[in-house]
Amino acid sequence: MAGCFWEDKRLEEMTHDEWERVCDGCAKCCLVKLEDEDTAEVFYTDLHCRMLNENTCRCTAYDRRAKEVPSCVILGPESIDDLWMMPTSCAYRRLHEGRELPAWHHLISKDASLVLKAGKSIRGRSFAENAIGEEEFEDRLVDWPVLEGD
Repeated sequence: MAGCFWEDKRLEEMTHDEWERVCDGCAKCCLVKLEDEDTAEVFYTDLHCRMLNENTCRCTAYDRRAKEVPSCVILGPESIDDLWMMPTSCAYRRLHEGRELPAWHHLISKDASLVLKAGKSIRGRSFAENAIGEEEFEDRLVDWPVLEGD
């Protein structure tokens, strides 16, 4: 008997719809990240993209996000190599690394709001990047996006 599509397929094999369904809706990918040019280490800030609706953790310009925000990292089957910059809790990264989805993930729990209810999203913990000057981004570093596993 076949399992669920996310158990049976590699990320690269998923259809567009399947790929989109894997997203857990945490919006941690929408946090401004700073990369150390020498070590390639990624540091997260508590600042989110100006296009994010922080209450729903959804992009307000999803279909045109690359045009609106040229620096947006658009994850897809063709950009698997970019998953290293996502937090370890990211559903795409978890699957790519051979780990299971957490109990709060909507494909497991059947409750899309559980990511918010369980406190696994950025809701209530971030601020719009355009609220401060770019020179202040380094003052906004946080470790909670990477410390939270499941």
